[in-house]
Order: sequence, then structure tokens, then C-alpha cells
Amino acid sequence: MTQPGTEPNPLRVAIVGSGPAAFYAADHLFKQPGLTAEVDMFDRLPTPFGLVRGGVAPDHQKIKSVTKSYDQIAANPHFRFFGNVEFGKHVTLSDLRGHYHQILYATGAQTDRRMGIPGEDLEGSHPATEFVAWYNGHPDYHGLKFDLSQERVAVVGIGNVAIDVARILCLTPEELAKTDMADYALEALSKSKVKEVYLLGRRGPAQAAFTNPEVKEVGELADADAVVRPEEAELDDLSRAELQKINDRATVKKVEILQGYARRGPGGKTRKLFIRFLVSPTELTGDGNGRVSKMRLVKNVLVATDSGTISPKATDQFEELPVGLVFRSVGYRGVPLPEVPFHERWGVILNETGRVLDPDSKQHRVGEYTSGWIKRGPSGVIGTNKQDSVETVACMLEDLAKGSILQPARADAASAGARDAIAIIVDFELAQRNLAAARSYLHALEEPPEALARARQPQYFSYADWLKLDALEIEKGKASGRPRVKFTCVAEMLKAIGR
Repeated sequence: MTQPGTEPNPLRVAIVGSGPAAFYAADHLFKQPGLTAEVDMFDRLPTPFGLVRGGVAPDHQKIKSVTKSYDQIAANPHFRFFGNVEFGKHVTLSDLRGHYHQILYATGAQTDRRMGIPGEDLEGSHPATEFVAWYNGHPDYHGLKFDLSQERVAVVGIGNVAIDVARILCLTPEELAKTDMADYALEALSKSKVKEVYLLGRRGPAQAAFTNPEVKEVGELADADAVVRPEEAELDDLSRAELQKINDRATVKKVEILQGYARRGPGGKTRKLFIRFLVSPTELTGDGNGRVSKMRLVKNVLVATDSGTISPKATDQFEELPVGLVFRSVGYRGVPLPEVPFHERWGVILNETGRVLDPDSKQHRVGEYTSGWIKRGPSGVIGTNKQDSVETVACMLEDLAKGSILQPARADAASAGARDAIAIIVDFELAQRNLAAARSYLHALEEPPEALARARQPQYFSYADWLKLDALEIEKGKASGRPRVKFTCVAEMLKAIGR
């Protein structure tokens, strides 16, 4: 048998997950000169694209246009998509090892970190990821309810997800109606009674993790004022010195925008978005019925650590913030996959530059790799995953060259294209003589992953199924002048494509 990676013997790669990191890895494999790779992508949802579909804010359609490049990758004849197929349930690690030379995990960071304060589990206190998934129409979250009759909401955290949540809560019904937000969320948010939103950061404006376009955007909302306290917008000596040292123009501009909000003050709009700095929640208290009613905040100062970083330190100054709804967005972590080594404290798959490590020996597990947020943690933007996946694929190619790959029993099965060609021969030469033998022969030649998916999950989605669903959503959106109207439950998706 020839070395995997040739036309007669393609390199067979399974990718678990279908977000940006997954597609960038597939693309880099396909672009390798002289390498023939066949990529099968598995996702537990029928729809691909991960957080681009389920996490990017519905009013940020330009960002979502990146999926056009993913469609081009998926059009490669050596690519297949198996949606609605869950790793650990419909296919196992043993299954993948039996069919592929290499396995890549790219499942993202799907859950929130906790604040670790009293009252965090009171009614009305939620992970931000649940709210984001809800308004984006994620099938797992479409049945959730959020009490939008509350007038005051706190969003804990100061990254892009946190500011997205705060902005969505401040949009007018007219602004919401231009998005691809789930219909049920559009209706609920259009009736929202929210008047004040508090975006809370434990450090200062120079350390805010949201990007400049995000913070600029909240200053241009139709009916919400962005409000910053002048004293909290001013840089402390440590932040000023650090900014001068690193000469980061983007951060300088961010601080200038925030200080501009502090100078201009409220503009008389219906809603207010208060962007706070140097405060940390210490406790949530309830109203006697188990529902959050107040948040206790401690004032922070910034101090230099032994490692040279700037960190918040609590003071003895406290304040109480009356709020009836809380969303935490203080960091994200991955979810462990069955039989795959996981670092609990870091919330990522245990790995070294993308190679999965055995937790006992700390040696690379042959043929197993990871990319994206489940590899490095929740950092960067969509494009950051491209270089991350390039790094991982480089490791995969190095290992291929050394012969350090899995030796699957069924990797030499005919490719989809070869199977079609052989089917013609079988039909012509065998069927006339022995129909039963012909059928048996064709069954043996069937691609193992396709047969496996069909046997374990008959309702799996191919990429052609997704494209059909995609076209239906876009067509539904045209009637109301929206980018698309999403299907938000798996049963509806299956019905829509005729299953």
C-alpha cells in the first residue's frame, strides 16, 4: 500500500466540529501541493459554522459573510459534512480510529466560567452564552425564557460577547427587525421593558477586551446613550505607563472613544448603557422569592503583579446596584469530549501546539489533534482561528511525513468518486449475471463513514441538505426584508428538507 496522501490511498481526516477552526484546517489540508486528502466533518447540529451562526451577533451580518469562503471549501469533491451526528453518541473515538488516519477536534468553547459569588444561581442570573444562543436560534436553547420585563440589567464582563449582549438589549424594535435573530427572540426583545444596562469591567478602560468597532457602535445606537463616568475613564499611572511602553494605537483609540463618551454625557435617549470600570460583583441578593434584585459591587484599583502584568485589587469601597436580570460573561471554557484528554482548569483539550497529549505520559496521542478555542482557550476573533489551524495542520503534516499516523482498518475503502466509477462497471459486468452478487459488492465498497452515519443516525445532514435549508431561510427572510429567518429546532429542519 502506498503512503497515505496519494490518489490511490488518500489521507483520510475526520474533523469533529464545523466552526471556523474546522473549515480553516480543511482548507489548509486541501491546499497542500501533492497531497490528496479526504476530509469528513462531523457536527452534532444539522447546521455548520459553529459560533458564526450561533454566536455572532445577529446585527453583524458583515462578519457572517465569512461563511461564503466556507461554502467554497465544502465544494471540494474530497469534502463531506455529517451534520446532526454527535461524537460520543452516534460515532465514537473507536469508530473514527477505525476509519481515519488523523482526527482533529475543533469544538470550540461552549460554556461560561462562573463568577464564584454568593447568589450566582438566583433566578434571573444567567450565563451570557445561553442568552446569545437563545437569540441566535440555537436548537438547544430555543425554549429558554428571560425576564425582559426588568428595567435594569447587569452584564458582567467587558469583552466582545458582553458588549454584544448589552447592545442587543439596547436595540429598538426597528433595529432588531433588520437582523436574522430568531423570531421568538425578536418578538420578546421588541416588547422588552429594559431601560438601563450596566456593562461591568473589573479593570480599567485600557484593559477592556472589546474591540474598537464594538465600542464605537454602542455610541451610535438609535435610542440608547452610552454613558461612562469621567473618573472611571481616566487612566491610572500604571495603565498610562504601559500604554506608552507598548505604543498600541488601537488601545489608545479605544480609550479616546470611552473618554469621549464620558465628556458628552447622556443625550436624552430612552435607554442608557452604562459602561463601568474598576468594579467587581461580590454578591447577588434576592427579593425573597428567590429572584435576583441587587448586585453588590466592590471598587478596584490596579496593581502591578510579580509577573509584570496589571491586575485588579479590591478596596474597602462598596456599592449596591439594583438589577433584576444578570448575565455573566467572564470567560468561556470548552466541554470535555468522551475519551479525549481534557485540562479541567484551563477548559481545553490537553495538547501541545495542537497535538493531543496523553495525560499520564504527556506524550502525543498518535493521530489526534485539536484547533481553535478548544485548543488554546477563548481568545481572538474569527480570523485568529486561521493561523491556529495552520499551526495544527503543520503538525499533522510533519507526523504524516514520519509515518506517525493511525492505521485504520477501513481507510483503503473506495473514495466516493471511485465508488461511483466502480458502480458503473459492476452494473455493466456483474448485474446481468448475478444481481445479488452485484449488490453485495457495492455494499462492501460503500464509504465506511457514510454507512456508519446512516446506520447510527439515519437523519444525518449532508452539506447539500444544509445548502437547501440555507436557501429556504434566505427566501423566508426576503418577505420581511431580513437576511434570513432561521429554523430553530432540529425537527423543523428535518421537515423543511423533506425528511
